[in-house]
Amino acid sequence: MVHLRTRRPVRTLAGLLLATALALTACSGAADSGGGSSADAKAAVPEGAAGSGARKATAAPRLPAAHIIRTASLTVQVKSVGKALADARSTAETAGGYVGEENTTRDEEGHEETRVVLRVPVERYDAVLTELQGAGKLLEREAKAQDVTDQVVDVDSRVKSARASVARVRELMDQATRLSDVVELEGELSRRQADLEALLARQASLKDRTSLATITLALSQTPVETAARGDGPGFVDALAGGWDAFVTMLRWVVVGVGAVLPFAVVLALLVWGWVRVVRPRRRQAVAVASAPEQQGARE
Repeated sequence: MVHLRTRRPVRTLAGLLLATALALTACSGAADSGGGSSADAKAAVPEGAAGSGARKATAAPRLPAAHIIRTASLTVQVKSVGKALADARSTAETAGGYVGEENTTRDEEGHEETRVVLRVPVERYDAVLTELQGAGKLLEREAKAQDVTDQVVDVDSRVKSARASVARVRELMDQATRLSDVVELEGELSRRQADLEALLARQASLKDRTSLATITLALSQTPVETAARGDGPGFVDALAGGWDAFVTMLRWVVVGVGAVLPFAVVLALLVWGWVRVVRPRRRQAVAVASAPEQQGARE
């Protein structure tokens, strides 16, 4: 009985410590989300305004910095795709950005097409966009801006609360004396660390997308226009036409020979059999039949 009486308060104390940690974490999260507005409200009231009524100066509330995700898509027709691509790379690197993705293809006529994704700082977004679309003939442009300020503020607040929660659970682990309490607190610590890592990954993603704008640039080659000729066809044109006609005729001759070749082979085999087999035998039979007659005539 003495052992049970000493064991029960210890387990109750561990549960009470964990419950207290959960309550403190919830309070800290609420304070983080609402602390900004309270601080702004206090900052709006001057120090000597209470009771005096003489000074009514007001301070403007502090607004969070705007966080905007900027993306754009450009389709530009240029004379040289290779040169335009090199210029686009140089423009992005000069602005402090980099090339995120690149894909180059060539069609049946040999025209080259390139699609490249550029990441540039938002401060240079407009300047880089203007320079890229001036590289040739602009065929298509699309730009988007998404305000994610609320998401950034919410994730930052949740990261702060999650870090405080992890630190509090670590303190409880240092204070725990029983193995069962340590195991329970370790499971809670692992779960909260996983939540913190997920929030940190989301925070890093938002920071990357809001600090660097994304520009997708599609470059296509300008088709070469053939000059219209006012004169009639010349000697070179006639020679080219004659060659084309000769090639076409030769092609049809080859097709005809290919169509007749099987029948020619069969006919050749029949002729060969007649000459080599049938005809000698007929001659031999005629010679045998005429031999007695020739002998009787001699007698």
